[in-house]
Amino acid sequence: MPAYDFSGQVAFVTGAGRGQGRSHAVAYAEHGADVVVTDICENMETSDYDLATTEDLQTTADMIQEEGQEALALEMDVRDEAQVEAAVEEAVEHFGKIDILANNAGIWNLEYLHEMSEQKWDEMIDADLKGVWLCSKHVARHMIERGEGGKIVSTASTAGHGASYRGGHYTAAKHGVVGLTRSLAIELGEHGITVNCVSPTGIASPMTEGIIEANGQEAIEELSEYTGSWNVIDEGPVEPRDVSEAYLWLSSDAARYVTGISLPVDAGLMAK
Repeated sequence: MPAYDFSGQVAFVTGAGRGQGRSHAVAYAEHGADVVVTDICENMETSDYDLATTEDLQTTADMIQEEGQEALALEMDVRDEAQVEAAVEEAVEHFGKIDILANNAGIWNLEYLHEMSEQKWDEMIDADLKGVWLCSKHVARHMIERGEGGKIVSTASTAGHGASYRGGHYTAAKHGVVGLTRSLAIELGEHGITVNCVSPTGIASPMTEGIIEANGQEAIEELSEYTGSWNVIDEGPVEPRDVSEAYLWLSSDAARYVTGISLPVDAGLMAK
């Protein structure tokens, strides 16, 4: 008997081409859910690293099918409301419903605020905050109309609970995700929809690898001078699957009375 049972449910996962998003999508499938996987599948102009590709997204879909579940792969830019609305409509038409929304899509890059271009600021806020709102908006409308409740889980960050060096735009976006989560929770509670977010520390993922490759290991060491040791528990890197476990719990009936929280998966970072 699996720890969680999502049999008969449909999860909609953004940023599912690789990394944490792929991990979340496959985890839902392992526990019986069919999964809609979405990703932008192209680079953004201010990105320091390559984003997921169409082939990456299809690989995620293939992994879900290997678990015996159905996958629907859709290319979607979370910053574009027309694309979000169309993808949600296609998912509902295909599966008949969406039970779980996993707002994972996001980017990260390094820049001093006083040297940052407006475009770099806007792309970060749009991808990491506006996208969470747009996806939540359109999936919530479906959940309300369906009348059977639902689960919304988003990726915030430990940076959403403090400051970060050379990442003020990212920090602002993730603080926004935490506040948006709380506001959605009180607005959607009467409809039986819980809304929570997960706040990871640095994760071993293609995004982190891309940041190191683009900026050099010395950039990460420079960050460490200001943040100190990142984690209290230092037994190797936190993996995407560690974050997926939090997603599974918050999406399950075990957390049916949990809403409006930010759950750290941070190896004790925020306890310091």
